[in-house]
Amino acid sequence: MDTSLRCHNLGYPRIGAKRELKKSLEAYWADKTSQTELLKTAATLRTQNWIKQSQLGIDWIPSNDFSFYDQVLDMCALFGVVPQRFNWDRTGNVGLDTYFAMARGADAQQGVPGASAMEMTKWFDTNYHYLVPEFDENQPFQLASTKPVDEFNEALALGIRTVPVLLGPVSFLLLGKSHHSATNDDDTLDTLLQRLLPVYASVLETLSVAGAEWVQIDEPCLATELTAKQKTLFSSAYQTLSRCAHPKIMLAVYFGALRDNLPTACCLPVQGLHIDAVRAPEEVEAVASALHPDTLLSLGIVDGRNIWRNDYAFSLSVVREARRIVGSERLLIAPSCSLLHVPCSLEHETQLESDLKSWLAFADEKLTELAHLAQLALCDDINNSPAALRLVWDENQMAIESRRKCPRVHDEAVGARVQAIAASDIRRASPFAERRLVQQNELNLPLFPTTTIGSFPQTKDVRSARARYKSGLIDRTIYDNFLSEQMRDAVLWQEEVGLDVLVHGEFERNDMVEYFGEQLSGFAFTENGWVQSYGSRCVKPPIIFGDVSRPHPMTVRWATLAQSLTTKPMKGMLTGPVTILQWSFVRDDQPRSVTTQQIALALRDEVRDLETAGIRIIQVDEPALREGLPLRRSEWANYLTWAIEAFRLATSGVCSETQIHTHMCYCEFNDIIESIAALDADVISIETTRSQSELLNAFVQFNYPNAIGPGVWDIHSPRVPSSDEMGSLLRASAEVIAADRLWVNPDCGLKTRSWDEVRPAIQHMVNCASAARDSYNTEMALAAG
Repeated sequence: MDTSLRCHNLGYPRIGAKRELKKSLEAYWADKTSQTELLKTAATLRTQNWIKQSQLGIDWIPSNDFSFYDQVLDMCALFGVVPQRFNWDRTGNVGLDTYFAMARGADAQQGVPGASAMEMTKWFDTNYHYLVPEFDENQPFQLASTKPVDEFNEALALGIRTVPVLLGPVSFLLLGKSHHSATNDDDTLDTLLQRLLPVYASVLETLSVAGAEWVQIDEPCLATELTAKQKTLFSSAYQTLSRCAHPKIMLAVYFGALRDNLPTACCLPVQGLHIDAVRAPEEVEAVASALHPDTLLSLGIVDGRNIWRNDYAFSLSVVREARRIVGSERLLIAPSCSLLHVPCSLEHETQLESDLKSWLAFADEKLTELAHLAQLALCDDINNSPAALRLVWDENQMAIESRRKCPRVHDEAVGARVQAIAASDIRRASPFAERRLVQQNELNLPLFPTTTIGSFPQTKDVRSARARYKSGLIDRTIYDNFLSEQMRDAVLWQEEVGLDVLVHGEFERNDMVEYFGEQLSGFAFTENGWVQSYGSRCVKPPIIFGDVSRPHPMTVRWATLAQSLTTKPMKGMLTGPVTILQWSFVRDDQPRSVTTQQIALALRDEVRDLETAGIRIIQVDEPALREGLPLRRSEWANYLTWAIEAFRLATSGVCSETQIHTHMCYCEFNDIIESIAALDADVISIETTRSQSELLNAFVQFNYPNAIGPGVWDIHSPRVPSSDEMGSLLRASAEVIAADRLWVNPDCGLKTRSWDEVRPAIQHMVNCASAARDSYNTEMALAAG
């Protein structure tokens, strides 16, 4: 008789506990290591991950969840979806250099023109970025990679029969873009799907021949709103795939409820269905009841998106309900989604306070939770279970209760301040049309003013100095002097190159969220809590465990010191309340809207202090605003209401002369442009380069009232664009945005770039703006006769 349910893992973090993949990738890109060494690092990480999951008691261990950059890009390589500008000849497999060029762009060389990187955007409502597939009008599909079967065989050689993971054919197409038709053109989608399915089937057949018994096919778009036609495409796609030789299919849906897609998902000809019972526990009974009597149910009961310990009492109530309907033989338990979104292990955390650490679970701990729940679920009476299992239960419930009652979690003063928020607190003193005039009088900026988004390169010297300070090798005075010199050099260089609005460079900041969290109450920090954002870019999200307040000013000292070095305007730089929320691991014991209000009030104090200190331009970045949208449009209004009010709460306490900027990068906000306008920022800067200025279409349909800086330089690529290339983007912007409301800036901050890239690119940008001013003045003179 079985003593536990089967455990299914959907994906494991690929970067390594100490970011081994990041380091190997960046060494390879810098020509400091060979492709052989890179491949060796990747193979070592995969082996370690498979063995670890096996040791932790996972029955269904994934393969092909590893990626050198992004799982959607992997699918593009698998099916030969390579844009023509990368000069792949459609023979053989897509090599690593072509793969990385698609992700990072390619410089011109030996007569071959350069190629811009593929567009990057957020993976549903996470802070992970994926590369957006580009489909041509006559897009061919072909097998151009052996990665899924190679990694299956690699694990099999270790004695581990894995479950290969593939992004489903319909979600793959829905997440891409066809530049020859509307993105919501269901007929185009149908045409592409019919071309893709035979090639997709051949991948499944190859895995079957290799010995794969199950394959996990991810169709996260089933948790989103679909047209009637798109629902039929899911049905026809899996009917087609069911006719080929393939392993059994576990269809995985995550990030939300199925809702009106439930009948579609439950009737597909697959052998298993995974659902997200963390985001939608209320659907478990309906899904379990709707499944075919032979279909397995994988219950995503452990949160794959957050780091809080699982409450066994609640989870077991959900698991037992599903078990009652489908029985133990048809039931598996799993994380809600891939563990890509959480750090690897608490094993490497030595500085967290013991009570806080007891409230947390990273990837390894979550897999241990699964193993525990798998045993506990078959115990009808915990009190009569084996002693070891009772100990597991008791320890879990004590930790849950400890967190619930901890006095450090709740601050009555913060709660009272939130309750006292008034309507006047979320409105500027005057409308933009009036503010614009007084700000121009105050700032005296030229037409097409130039600026950067905030950060400058975090060089090896900067990172080394920070590490030496944190380890105690240098004291605060030495460290501050070093930072002051870095800032001074950056300010002087900005003056020399001719930028109009300067920044201090953010050399003192480790991360745009962590830096602020370190100075706010209610936050905690990890040593190695790294998660992948995109490619080799890893972030270490803070943990919001309690009520948030600001004990002291956070940025005023550096901003005023920087302003004292120049007569040009110096921007104060802050991260917005929604982004701090979204890019942290957030407490789950109160509404996210309340936590955001607490952060906004803390930032409101900082904005006022910057203004009092003489800073007349303050940038409050909200790149995560779009990311936070619920997957269902019907839930957008509520989210956008409290998210916009939080930004306005943070920024509306200043006088009309103070200019508020915000920044948003890599987000599709065409469909929320009215909400973006409702932020009432005086200037917004946005990404437009990778999307080929597609975002500008929003400004054709909507008369955006305030000033805007569409990016003219893709900083996520090592390419240095020419002034002419930037000029063409600026001219495209000037066709839809009035010249007197147009700013010139990069797409995003320059933290990850090198000075060798930044110096020429900024010079090109300044030259581009200067040429635009000359051209505009000439046109005005001619028009005047």
